[in-house]
Amino acid sequence: MIKRVRMMKLHKHETSQAYTMAELESKSSAFLLVTGPRSSASSDVCSDSVKISDDFLKSHVNPDRYHSFDDVRSAIRQQGVKTCNVIFAIDYTISNETSGSKTFGGKSLHDLSVVNPYQKVITAIGETIDPMRGENKTINAFGFGDNEVKDKRIFPLSQEPCSSFYDILCAYKTKTKDIKFGGPTSFVPVLEEAIRIVKETGKYHILIIVADGQVTEEHSSLKAIIEASDYALSIVVIGVGDGPWELMEEWDDLENFNNKVAEQGLSNRRFDNFQFVNYHKITNKAKNPDIALALAALMEIPDQYKFIKENILVNV
Repeated sequence: MIKRVRMMKLHKHETSQAYTMAELESKSSAFLLVTGPRSSASSDVCSDSVKISDDFLKSHVNPDRYHSFDDVRSAIRQQGVKTCNVIFAIDYTISNETSGSKTFGGKSLHDLSVVNPYQKVITAIGETIDPMRGENKTINAFGFGDNEVKDKRIFPLSQEPCSSFYDILCAYKTKTKDIKFGGPTSFVPVLEEAIRIVKETGKYHILIIVADGQVTEEHSSLKAIIEASDYALSIVVIGVGDGPWELMEEWDDLENFNNKVAEQGLSNRRFDNFQFVNYHKITNKAKNPDIALALAALMEIPDQYKFIKENILVNV
């Protein structure tokens, strides 16, 4: 069983510093890597008396005003989100082998000889959300798109329950060593499982999908996203690698999906439940890459949470 390690606040490092895998593992007790400078104390930019405006939540403002993960957590909590339940899904389609040609030095996005984008995303989201999970002891973590399940099913990253994002990081490394990439790419099995979990638990969840490209079956994925809007579920897709991302960006920008799939007679979403984040674009020039990513990924959560709390009967 993977030993649960409590996250601890990390010291400030220079932006140019990078960790090798050996260094990463040696720092496991403090929960891993730093890809940009961060403060050991929360910035006074985001005090308890400050709230994020609606305009901020709907647009990408300069994330460098936030200097620590505490800042991001504080901003989210101020909007009413006190605890989070998380579902995490990792893309193992074969395009991961080539879609890092521009943004990851030509290496596979799952290359374990370096700290890869999937590990960086797990870290950044984990350092933000893990302290907000309250008494929830388990994070549901899955893989999809490998040569075995293809676009039909998902599989657990670990046979043992993941009780922290550190557990997910360890499970990811262990599982990835033996994975045979496959495809095609479909979010449908992940979305169906997320809906099942929300229905079973009756609790609000954030679904984080980390993927290297857009889906190959557009209609079925749109239909699943629309169905998901009947439940207490926020969907965040974080795109790693070169993309293309046009379809994901289009989905993120749509006020609703009704016009997109009107010919199929599908209903409107009950609320805007989908957020897309281009990992490379967000982190490439940020002074605090991890913090910039976390803020971009979670900035729509307060509005979604507010709608769910007011309109969907669920124990949020």
